[in-house]
Amino acid sequence: MEKKELENLLSSFKESPAEELLRFFLPAYRGKIALASSFSGEDQVLTDLILKIDAEARIFTIDTGRLPEETYAVITETMERYGRGFEVYFPETTAVEAMVSSLGPNLFYKSLENRKRCCEVRKIKPLARVLQTLEVWITGLRKGQAVTRQEVQKVEWDETNKLLKLNPLADWTEEQVWRYIRTHQLPYNKLHDRGYPSIGCAPCTRAVKPGEDIRAGRWWWEAPEHKECGLHYRDR
Repeated sequence: MEKKELENLLSSFKESPAEELLRFFLPAYRGKIALASSFSGEDQVLTDLILKIDAEARIFTIDTGRLPEETYAVITETMERYGRGFEVYFPETTAVEAMVSSLGPNLFYKSLENRKRCCEVRKIKPLARVLQTLEVWITGLRKGQAVTRQEVQKVEWDETNKLLKLNPLADWTEEQVWRYIRTHQLPYNKLHDRGYPSIGCAPCTRAVKPGEDIRAGRWWWEAPEHKECGLHYRDR
């Protein structure tokens, strides 16, 4: 993408509501645009908004092999709700086998380096495979989710993967997300009802305590500035 075209896109949609953003990009990049969904509250909102615009839009998820049972339940419920499937990507079997054989199944607790290696094998590499088929990827990132996400913009250039990244809910609050879910009676992960505001792999996610940050339950043994798996590494 030429620099001038990118600058125009970034400025034109800086303040656009989520639906307006999606109504432009979904048809403009049809077949080359997709939502990366973890079936979080934000991703359920985006799934609903997207499928109301394009019922056949691409939506994919990464199954790391360590997801909670409640996540599989909401995937199933969401497929039934919309009467369609979603693209599912798994990590490379040989890479997982080699990693677990040498470092054990719970290597991530031992060091930050090990945890990042696990995320790379189980999440980042599968994501890279699907991003190679896209020109635009949509995420449920919000500024209020974490200290690592306060600079999130609605339209960004992902230099690492060389494609546009849309964050339609960047300026939404958690309250807005849940108001939409309740109003439209969307399926959601039942772990949210048990104190899990942010849900990833089962061994790396716990409920948060009253007053804790919403990302406190992810990789809780690490410092807040390290709490990203690498899927949303910011190179700007």
